Amino acid sequence: MEPAELLPEERAKKAKEICFDLLAARPRTVEELRQALQRKGFDSDTVETLLGKLDRAGLINDAEFAEAWVRNRHAYQGLSRTALVAELRRKGVDGEVAAQAAEEVDRDAEEQRARELVRKRLGSLGNVDEQTAIRRLLGFLARKGYPQGLAYTVIRDELREFGVESTLLDDAAID
Repeated sequence: MEPAELLPEERAKKAKEICFDLLAARPRTVEELRQALQRKGFDSDTVETLLGKLDRAGLINDAEFAEAWVRNRHAYQGLSRTALVAELRRKGVDGEVAAQAAEEVDRDAEEQRARELVRKRLGSLGNVDEQTAIRRLLGFLARKGYPQGLAYTVIRDELREFGVESTLLDDAAID
């Protein structure tokens, strides 16, 4: 039965069940819940009323979601601040809220995580030439959202630590 065919009380109950099921799986943003309910055919009055109730009850909070997302994705996926903000924006989090949550990752933490990623990746590069290794490492860090200057510095330093005296990155522009 389509949501529009249900009585208002039944429609609200069904929408609430959908939200609770989604929230039981993982935390969600307000926009994620809104889109899920709209895809299921719920009218905007039902959606907005329910989202308001969930917000007042403390069951949805984009700022808390963003903080948890930043901690998790930086620690486990190695994403940079830029990439984290972009992901949060795609999930419907306000730009200011996303930027504030990403501030939790400072420049030093971002650099440290980039170093860890490069060290881990260096072992799997095998017997490729220096230029190929640098290109692959730069691409890897770029896909994680790291700024080019930081990537150059980290890769150059980590190659030296790994025992490769690289001169290819010595003249690279550093931010």
